[in-house]
Order: sequence, then structure tokens, then C-alpha cells
Amino acid sequence: MHAITDETRDTVDDVLAYARSRALYENVPLDKPVSPDELATTASGSITADGIGAQAATALFADVLAPTCLSIDHPGYVAFIPSAPSKAAIAFDLVVSASAIYGGSWLEGAGAVFAENEVLHWLAREFGLPEGAGGVFVQGGTIGNLSALVAARDAARRRNAENGVQNPPRWKVVCSSEAHSSIISAASVMDVDAVPVPTGADGRLHGDAVAAALDEHGDAVFAVVVTGGTTNFGIVDDIASVAVVTKERGVWLHVDGAYGLAAMLVERMRPTFAGVELADSVIVDPHKWLFAPFDACALIYRDPAQGRAAHTQHAEYLDTLTERPDWNPSDLAVQLTRRSRGLPLWFSLAVHGTDQYRASIDHGITLAREIADEIERREGLSLVRDPQLSVVVFRREGWTPADYQAWSDRLLDDQVGFVVPSSHRGETVLRFAIINPLTTFEVLSGILDTLA
Repeated sequence: MHAITDETRDTVDDVLAYARSRALYENVPLDKPVSPDELATTASGSITADGIGAQAATALFADVLAPTCLSIDHPGYVAFIPSAPSKAAIAFDLVVSASAIYGGSWLEGAGAVFAENEVLHWLAREFGLPEGAGGVFVQGGTIGNLSALVAARDAARRRNAENGVQNPPRWKVVCSSEAHSSIISAASVMDVDAVPVPTGADGRLHGDAVAAALDEHGDAVFAVVVTGGTTNFGIVDDIASVAVVTKERGVWLHVDGAYGLAAMLVERMRPTFAGVELADSVIVDPHKWLFAPFDACALIYRDPAQGRAAHTQHAEYLDTLTERPDWNPSDLAVQLTRRSRGLPLWFSLAVHGTDQYRASIDHGITLAREIADEIERREGLSLVRDPQLSVVVFRREGWTPADYQAWSDRLLDDQVGFVVPSSHRGETVLRFAIINPLTTFEVLSGILDTLA
């Protein structure tokens, strides 16, 4: 398997040929899932004592398995939060795998860590964080949020120890009632209590509501989480007013910007995110609105030393790493082994420049406004609320939940697009999440035509 032979050369050539073809598709197929029974019939038997060979395995994936996986980079994929990696990022993801780089320590991956840090420092500056801010690329928003909250609790524990204060019987984290499910998950994993705080009529978490929660729960609260773009609506909390409250009371402020924080790269959107510069930690997912492949979340600390204090693992075989003053990504999150998942974004940014990124993000925001206006013009359709970022939520008047689901199924069967029903205050609704620069007004209006 490891020797350089004619067989291994052919294997690499077959795989690279398929990867090149898929990366350069001009008309990306949407594809759709099939039942487990159907795959059991068509795809079973690939794992054998002698192997089936590279050509057969590649063909099985290309012709049988891949067509049952949705192409999230399809222009008509506007469900959940899509991903649309640039071609440069896709290509360099192959290089990351081929290079066999361990991205957990400076000792083993100095150049890769340096390049990732170039991106993290650029993002920190864009978010208004001070010189010295930095972090690490982790798997996704769930791990990013968990790692940040672990660091926040550790900081609270150390502060209490220094001041001779006893820790509370139960730690608590305050978040919006509209916070991403990963915050509740992180609280469960950490065995702490999540305190959901109601949003205002505008759907945003505000400082006065957070102040009331802190009054009620006191020193048991070790962190407050605000959202920089909710998944369902793309709503940005009133970060500035919350930041005032947390700074006054010495409580860690974390910004979950997994989807929306990338919008800060667009100059006209910066006021929407006022207060981010005061955060103790932030996350943003490059595999969403920064056009990187799965999976990558940028976790950035205001003071990386807080992350290192919470996450550095100690063992005899790690002493050679942890006793050095180097920047070790494994010290900054819930992880040890890691691939250099920030490199595809670094390469794409280096190739195309930041202005292209700003323009591509702006495309999604502008298109959301245009398609929202089109929805308002169409009989039988209405907006649930005006878009703030690039998520557009709307309804088809008179439809039942079953109607929405049947329509969604037909849309995918016909390979027109992928839009799944969502809900808001008990009402079934539809939503477009616009990320892909190849998603156009024509694509979205064509989907609207099927609702007539």
C-alpha cells in the first residue's frame, strides 16, 4: 500500500482525475439520497480480503455513492447553511492531505501553523480585536463554541481561586433563546446550566435582558453568548449593549458568528456587528461564508493565553511540545490531533485577495434583499421578516405543513433546488440561505415559480 509502484501510481492518477473532474464541473449536479435498502443492493461488497482495485473503487464512488450525496455547492442548494468552497480552496485541500502535515504543534508543522495564523490574525483585525488576539482552526462551530466556553469557565475558576472565592454549586452560561443548538449541547457536555434569555420584538438579544439574567443568577454565570447571525433568520444580536453589561460585571463575552460574522468583511455591514471588538472570544466558520471546504471553524481569543491555560494537555510524551514557547494549535481547543484545516482558506485568500472575498459576501447580502422584494411582489407569498444578512424567510399563504413538505420533495426530485421547510413560532415557513456566489436571482426566482 505504501510503496511507490505502478499500482499506487495508477491509484493516485485515478483519484486525482476524478477530483479534477468534480472540482471543475460547470453544471454541478444537485443529486439526492436513496434508501438504505437501495444502497445495500447497489453498493455492498466493496470491502474484501483482496480488494477490488482503484478503478473499481473509484467507479463505485463516482457512479453509485456520490450521486446519493447532495452537492452542497449547487447554486440551488439554499437550505440550512450551504457551503460553496472556491476552486482554489478545493484544490489545496488535496495538497493538505497529500502533504501529511500534523497541524497540532509548531515543532511538527511550523509553516502550516504560520500560514493559518496569518488568516486568523487578519480575521481578528477585521473583527476589531486587539493586537495579540489569535486562535486556532477547529472542526466546526460546535467544537469552537465548546472550546471557547471551556476556556471561559476555566478563567472564572482561576479568578475565583486567586480571589479566595468559592465556586458556585452549578455554573451557568447565559444565551439568547434563539441561540444555536450547539450552545445548549456545549452546556450539556460541560455539565453546566444554559440560561436562555428571551429576545426583543426584533428577535435580538439586548443588554437589558442580559443584565436581568445576571442579576438573577449572579456569580454562577461564567459567560454570555451572543449570536452574530442566527441560523434560522440571520439575526445579529445587539452585541454592543450586551458587551457593555458583560464588561461592567467582568463576565466573559463569546460571539457565536459561525454563519454571519463573515459579513463584517463588507464595510456597510460593520455597524450591525458593533461590540464584537469587545468580545473575549469569537468563532466564524470558513466552510460557510468564507468559501472553504468542510470542515473549518476559526476560534479566536482576545487573549490566547486564556485558551492555552484551559486546553493545554500535559503528559510525559508531550513535554517536548508544552515546555516550548511556540504557538501550538492543540493548546487552544478541545483537540490534540488535528489536520491543518485552515490552509485551504489561506491558499484561496492568497490567490484571490481579500477584496474578492468582500465582493462575494456582499453578493449574498444584496441578492437576499432583491429576492425578498420579489417575494413581496408575488401573490400568495409574503415575508416573515426583512432579511438582515443573507437568509430570507417567507411563507406560501394557505399551505399546510404537508403541502410544504410535498413541495420540497418535488423540488429535489425535479433537481431544481433544495429547500426544506423550517418553522417560526409554530408556523411552517420556507427559507433561502444564500451563500454561493453562483446562486443568482434567476435561480431563486425559478424556485419561486414552482410555488405558484
